[in-house]
Amino acid sequence: MRTNKQGAREATSSKAIYAALVANCLIALSKFIAAFWTGSSSMLSEGVHSLVDTGNELLLLYGLHQSRRHPDAARPFGYGRELYFWSFIVALLVFALGSGAALLQGVMRVANPHPIEDAYVNYIILACTLLFEGTSWCVSIAEFRKQKRPAGYFQAFRRSKDPTNFIVLFEDSAAVVGILLALAGTWAATTFQLQPLDGVASILIGVLLGVTAILLARETKSLLMGEPAEPEVVNALVDAASADSAVLSVNDIITVHIGPRQVLVAMSVEFGDNLSTSDLEAKIAAIEDRINVLHPEVLALFIKPQTPSRFVQSRQRRLGIEE
Repeated sequence: MRTNKQGAREATSSKAIYAALVANCLIALSKFIAAFWTGSSSMLSEGVHSLVDTGNELLLLYGLHQSRRHPDAARPFGYGRELYFWSFIVALLVFALGSGAALLQGVMRVANPHPIEDAYVNYIILACTLLFEGTSWCVSIAEFRKQKRPAGYFQAFRRSKDPTNFIVLFEDSAAVVGILLALAGTWAATTFQLQPLDGVASILIGVLLGVTAILLARETKSLLMGEPAEPEVVNALVDAASADSAVLSVNDIITVHIGPRQVLVAMSVEFGDNLSTSDLEAKIAAIEDRINVLHPEVLALFIKPQTPSRFVQSRQRRLGIEE
């Protein structure tokens, strides 16, 4: 095994997180003031939403900090999955706090409606927060575009190994839509004098946050459990190993991400029969050096010399145990 210290250092950008953190702090305060002033249910739900988002950004920053720690005796493969764990917690918080509070507030307001006072305060605050959230959203979408390559947005979300990019983007997108729902709820409740519509808007915000949380939880759970490297990366690793003249074939390769740019790799490789033990060690070291240079994201590489028939037997035995 040969570890790559450079791969242990996360290169994930935190620019979008800081932008969202500053925006949400200001927005949460302004929304709570407006909700207290006007008595708007949808505005209160949006205030809770922004407060939860603020906490989420702090947790993501903490996860980033922890994931950048170097491997040690307690964690020989590093702390990359710290980021995945805290991202999963963030997804749960969106549902448990943001969505739950908005749904509860909305149901209570529909059951016990009362008029919105000084609705113009809501409009002013929501217009300002839409500007703040829109700015934060522009930053997060720009950061996401840098990572998504030619893939579509949803495909890039499913393939992404960096949860900070898509979590902040989803949060900002949900925030923008939530503000529009709060605006619509305030306008409808005051224009048509149907006060329950303010509660309906709050319920819709809760549903929006719930759907967002489910998508985020599903993806971050998959990352936490371990996802393989992209097919093009796997093919490149096979090509790098096969480039050595002593390699007859690569029987199999197993990869798993333990961080956005931290990958564990295990290979079953067939070498020529004429190699001595020292020659075999030299060939394995040469393959490791080549992969470490071409793919610094490989944190650890395991190469197992194995004939194809022996590999097949080993795989069948492994599958038999799993069954």
